[in-house]
Amino acid sequence: MGVAERKIRHKEQVRGAILQSAWKIATEEGWQTLSIRKIADAIEYSVPVIYSHFENKEAILLEFTKEGFTLLTQELLKGKESEQEPGCQLVKMAKAYWNFAFENKEYYQLMFGLGMPACEMVNTVPEMKTFTDVMISSISAAIAQSKNPDAEVFMKYHAYWSILHGLVAIQVIEKSVYPDELKQKVLQDAIEGFVRGIGG
Repeated sequence: MGVAERKIRHKEQVRGAILQSAWKIATEEGWQTLSIRKIADAIEYSVPVIYSHFENKEAILLEFTKEGFTLLTQELLKGKESEQEPGCQLVKMAKAYWNFAFENKEYYQLMFGLGMPACEMVNTVPEMKTFTDVMISSISAAIAQSKNPDAEVFMKYHAYWSILHGLVAIQVIEKSVYPDELKQKVLQDAIEGFVRGIGG
């Protein structure tokens, strides 16, 4: 291995250590406690070294946000691809979203802690746009088959996501480790009602 290759490998290793340390701090202490100084102390490097890999703390958080949206989208697609009917896809995706939120709380808190990402951010972060497109495609297909094919797709999308995030947020406020069967039935009832509403 040449000098250039060793430098690239070392840089990748340091970057990986930064992210690994940041994740450990977040899972043990919460995202709000994360700082460049804490990361530097944890991996025993100087603060300038951290800044040579990431512009600021927000850049580190964005890396995890992208990763979280990638994982969530994968789960949504599993649910979506298991059904042919758009309405059934929406029900399956809702369950997948719900399960992801409680099985990956650190990711979810970072991804949606301040609510739905702004359109400007979604359009500049491919992982967020893919997540949005997966949901919108099923909603669009459901609307196309409905008695009201001129319904506003984005309004329905925001309604769908609001149901999902709102129910998850309630559980977070109640500090549920994992929602009981009744709460999951509430989710199913709400989403099935949403789907019926699209059908007109």
